[in-house]
Amino acid sequence: MKIAISKASGTAKYALYAHWLRLIDPSIDIIDLSVSLTDIETILSECSGLILTGGPDVNPAKYGKSERESDCFIDETRDQLEFPLLDIVREMKLPVLGICRGAQLLNVALGGTLIVDIPTDYSIQIDHKSNSNGDNRHLIEVVPGSLLKKITKATEGEINSAHHQAVEHISEHLRVSAIAPDGVIEAFEWNEPAGKPFLLGVQWHPERLDYDNVFSKRIAEHFLFEAESRRLLFRTIR
Repeated sequence: MKIAISKASGTAKYALYAHWLRLIDPSIDIIDLSVSLTDIETILSECSGLILTGGPDVNPAKYGKSERESDCFIDETRDQLEFPLLDIVREMKLPVLGICRGAQLLNVALGGTLIVDIPTDYSIQIDHKSNSNGDNRHLIEVVPGSLLKKITKATEGEINSAHHQAVEHISEHLRVSAIAPDGVIEAFEWNEPAGKPFLLGVQWHPERLDYDNVFSKRIAEHFLFEAESRRLLFRTIR
C-alpha cells in the first residue's frame, strides 16, 4: 500500500512520519510529494491516503490577513504544492490526516481562518510552542461523540505541542473534536461525514509522541485502516 506524505524528508523530524506509520505496517511504500514530481495526479492515483505534515506557516494572505505576513515564517513552495494537492485528493476521495501545519492548511483550504500568533493574538494560558528542551506538553479534552473519541477511546489526555498558530474560525465544513484547557482548538473532523472520505486534523505531532499514547498509535492505526479500506474498494471497482 502506498501512502503519500506532503513532506517526508529533509530532516530527521520529517522522516519520523514514515517511521511512525511503518511501526504499524513495515511494508508501506511512502511517496514523498515534496520531491520533484512531474505528474502528481498519476502518482496520487496509486496512493491510498495522504498525510499533510507539519512545517512553516501557511501564508496569511490565504485567509485574508496578508498584513500579518511579517509575523509568519512562510514556505511559498509548500503552499503552491499543498493547496492544489488537496483539491486533487478531495476529488479522488483519499483519506487525509493533517498534522500541525497540515491541520491548519486543511482548515484554511476549506474556508476557515487561523490565529496568526497565539502569544500576540490570544489570552495565553498555555505555552503551545516548543522550547530548547523540545516539544511542550499539555492536556486536551476530547469532544464526546466525535470521531476522535471513537478512535482513541479517550475523553482527555496529554499531547505534545510545538506551534505558534492554531485554528481561529473553523470551516463550516468541519467541527471541533478536541480543545486545550485554554480553548485553543486541537483537533477537528468533518461536520457532516456521511459520504465523505476520512479526514482528521490534529494540532499536535502524533509521530513524535510516545508510541503507546492513545493520541499517537491509535490515530496511525485508524488512518491506515481507512487507507487500506479505500485501496480494497478501489481495487474492487477497477
